[in-house]
Amino acid sequence: MDRRAFLHSVGLAGVGAGLGSQTVSGHPLPEGDDRTPVAETPTGDGPLGFLALSATYEAVTSPDGHTAYAATGDGLAVVDIVAPTRPRLLARRTDLLGDSEGGPIGRVQDLAVSGTRLLVAGPAHPAEGAHGLVVFDVSDRQSPARTGSALVETTIHNCDFDGRYAYLTGNGREGSPLLVVDTRTGREVGTWRLTDADERWAEAPATLRPLHDVWVQDGRAYLAYWDAGTWVLDVSDPTTPELLARVRGRSPAELAAIEDPDTERSEPPGNDHFVTVDEDAGLLGVGAESWDLAGDGSGGPSGLALYDIADLSAPTHLATIDPPPTSDPTPGGVLTTAHNFELVGGRCYSAWYNGGVRVHDLSDPANPREIAAWRDADDTAFWTAQRASDCFVATSTNAVGGAEVQPGLYTFPDPADAATPTATTASPAASAERTDTGAAGDGFGVLGALSALGLTAWYARRDRRSR
Repeated sequence: MDRRAFLHSVGLAGVGAGLGSQTVSGHPLPEGDDRTPVAETPTGDGPLGFLALSATYEAVTSPDGHTAYAATGDGLAVVDIVAPTRPRLLARRTDLLGDSEGGPIGRVQDLAVSGTRLLVAGPAHPAEGAHGLVVFDVSDRQSPARTGSALVETTIHNCDFDGRYAYLTGNGREGSPLLVVDTRTGREVGTWRLTDADERWAEAPATLRPLHDVWVQDGRAYLAYWDAGTWVLDVSDPTTPELLARVRGRSPAELAAIEDPDTERSEPPGNDHFVTVDEDAGLLGVGAESWDLAGDGSGGPSGLALYDIADLSAPTHLATIDPPPTSDPTPGGVLTTAHNFELVGGRCYSAWYNGGVRVHDLSDPANPREIAAWRDADDTAFWTAQRASDCFVATSTNAVGGAEVQPGLYTFPDPADAATPTATTASPAASAERTDTGAAGDGFGVLGALSALGLTAWYARRDRRSR
């Protein structure tokens, strides 16, 4: 189905999207919700609902799964997803750090939630305006209240949050370090960079070893350092991060010998872009972002690799989820490389830009089984996919999708367990060709150039991350 026809069919062309809600088994509606629960059973594989926004990037969901928080470039949006077919805007916050010298943060692309506290940070790329972070109390979903902030002298492409400490990618600093900021005091309290592990990393081109992503869980930080690979730190004392293990990546000498770093940072192998772990941190996922820079067949999209890290001294590669097919893997073409994803409840919920969204059953992580997929290469470019209470959500961005993409938040049915894969597309031609193309750039995203057991595990994971 064409996106415009879909919007018309569900009556969601406007931002307000109407009223209604859905009862959630075992999880009551948020306090103060003004809607009367109605019976609603999501069906099918395609989108359930859509909320148009001015821009969308990363999104995260609340611990109870009733709310989605989306980064919008100029700030954030709070979206009610109690009724998956009728997502509605609850609040917007812009002009972040607008009261500071230099003005508000621009190019806000990432955020993180811990309990009832939400961290928003930026800018993701060099931009005028303030550089730093803001913390909101989101216990009142319709009125997020700023509770803390800090100015930080660096661009911040990605971040994570444990409720007190903000973990930031210090991409504008020498060595692209992990930065730790105490949000209670607004002070930077800890750092770690590759040269802390080995001084020889200074010899490798900086463009091949930026810190692109950080994930923090149970006192450990997982770092995606592009061609330098994925690393694990002990941050039980956030002021003194210590190296625990390196999961994968090439050596300083290998990277130092590369003659064309610009091409190397854009094509396989390497390009560790996004990293996360499952509830018990026994399974780690690494998504790589790449394309065919010159259109000569030397590159193309990358996939999502799964590792057993129960024994950090001996990480074991289990499987790789390959990217969806593309008719044009060049930067301005049909981008189907891995982007952001979530490992939860024995499943992987993933976004692949023009390649759509996918859900894989990971009951046997060595043999991931696709149980749902949907794509519309002409009208969507998905940034992330995240599980919610009665659905999963995904943000579509026009940062790479061209003028035809309406940014916003989509909701999808969480697929029931199935014996065979299911896959749908918006139209027969959607996965093969597209007429509108977006701009792409280097390694910082192309923007720069349901079982009860599963639900229980999902809620437990969010509770654990909030401590």
